[in-house]
Amino acid sequence: WNRLAAHNRLSPLGTRIVRTLVTMALSMAATSCMSAKVSAFNGKTVQAKSVKAQAARGALKVEASATSTGFKAGVVTGKDFIKILDHARDNEYAIPAVNCTMSPVTNACLEAAKVANAPIIIQFSNGGGYYNIGKGVKNENQKAAIAGSIAGALHVRAVAEFYGVPVILHTDHCAKKLLTWFDGLLEANEDYFSKYGEPLFTSHMLDLSEEPIEENLEICKKYLKRMAAIDCFLEMEIGITGGEEDGVDNTDANPEDLYSKPEEIYDVYKALEPIAPGFYSVAAAFGNVHGVYKAGNVKLTPSILGEAQKYIKEKEGLSVDKPVYFVFHGGSGSSRAEIREAIGYGVIKMNIDTDTQWSFWDGVRDYYQKFEGYLQGQIGNPEGEDKPNKNKYDPRAWIRAAEVSTVNRLMVAYEDLNAIDALSK
Repeated sequence: WNRLAAHNRLSPLGTRIVRTLVTMALSMAATSCMSAKVSAFNGKTVQAKSVKAQAARGALKVEASATSTGFKAGVVTGKDFIKILDHARDNEYAIPAVNCTMSPVTNACLEAAKVANAPIIIQFSNGGGYYNIGKGVKNENQKAAIAGSIAGALHVRAVAEFYGVPVILHTDHCAKKLLTWFDGLLEANEDYFSKYGEPLFTSHMLDLSEEPIEENLEICKKYLKRMAAIDCFLEMEIGITGGEEDGVDNTDANPEDLYSKPEEIYDVYKALEPIAPGFYSVAAAFGNVHGVYKAGNVKLTPSILGEAQKYIKEKEGLSVDKPVYFVFHGGSGSSRAEIREAIGYGVIKMNIDTDTQWSFWDGVRDYYQKFEGYLQGQIGNPEGEDKPNKNKYDPRAWIRAAEVSTVNRLMVAYEDLNAIDALSK
């Protein structure tokens, strides 16, 4: 390095920059030559994707190769995102959307997507964004939740390409009382768009289902216009998803509100379609309930979605059978048959939170039970009273167990969603 610096008259700073760039290039070249395969669900395998470096907008940007279906690997936005939604709708699979509260959960989701060879939606709730920055700070004016959500998104953007699959960055339920959080995220998107030509996040959700429908639609219209200008997709909710999640409690909701009517969904279509055609999705209510419950305790009626698609097609004289992208909230405890019926009616995204919270804990619990004798102190275990236990209580060991457990649970979700090997369809 010293000879290279002297020959090219590089400053110490220049030397460090060149060393960093060359080292990254060598690492990427090694990755591109790699042919290791990763074991996947049901004995399937996925080929590791090559990566390449390219200079973009004055900065080094790592960009993954295209997937086997030609989709961009890494975070996708705008038209690239719509292509994936259309592919999911046309091939009748849905993409899991997992609420992430920390990088190990995020990394487990990315790993599961790589193994499944399918897209993944990484999403942050308001509470998840706040937790991501650390609960040791106050969330005054939603500043901590904004910063934590942005930090989570930047982490995903830094690592997503290495997993070789399309990744969607999303935020979950935003009620009217949380619009300050939403506004802060949109400002971050607009700033990112001004620099890189795309938003930081792929999409955001507005959940104004507790408000009168007229107000719900007016606010959604206002935000969709602003979001469409920067290629940022909107998810909205109509009707109410029962149960409780992230501090929003609808356990006492009127049962009638758990089921949307085709006319109401058509009202959404008429309000949003003229602003940004096909650039929004609808979380309609068809009996969904957040949280965990035994099968049979909630009556799901996916046919509501099919009826709405037919209604809109007839009213608008459309040639397409599924003019609306639907989202499935509150799916814990749903049968595979119910999930796939909903997918057949145009569901392209299903939220998963409760089940992955459990899987993360379940991995830690299993790890503790397996190594209990090694986790009672720093020194001393079944192998001897002087034996150290550092490699057992190292957070990387038991957090990895939680990640693996979550990957395994997400493989079940991918199968339920008919999305295993979706990128080869």
